[in-house]
Amino acid sequence: MDPNYIKPFVVAVKRVFETMISVPFSLGKPVLKKGNEVPHEISSIIGLSGNVSGCVVISLSQAVAFQLVEALIGEPVSELDEVCTDAIGEIANMIAGNAKTDFPSNNNSISVPSVVVGKHKVSYPSGIPIINIPCTTDKGEMIIEVALKVKGD
Repeated sequence: MDPNYIKPFVVAVKRVFETMISVPFSLGKPVLKKGNEVPHEISSIIGLSGNVSGCVVISLSQAVAFQLVEALIGEPVSELDEVCTDAIGEIANMIAGNAKTDFPSNNNSISVPSVVVGKHKVSYPSGIPIINIPCTTDKGEMIIEVALKVKGD
């Protein structure tokens, strides 16, 4: 997988965390993922279609989700309700929008992110390697998973 298709999402997470929600975090070293188990109970799934297809999954623990939502809405969060899941979706939407501005390919559509809560699996496109990029906030770990394929590859 061409790193030029992964980098816009990593840069977008960094940009959103640093400038829009002010949550400090650190990026870990990307690794190749095996299987389709999602590491945390909350995921935002961003689909791509067109010249580049696949998905980007942002998987977070409940503690990190609450931290991000509190930073976005400016008030404490104590339950994973509709307001919380909507805010998680909005953060993923900001990441998707930021990534699109730096995406190296034209003729692509990026879907409105969906949020999945609870034990789940993601239907990654078959035959595409999944790159797993760990991130850490002071409340725990978040994982960015990228599984993208360029048309014709």
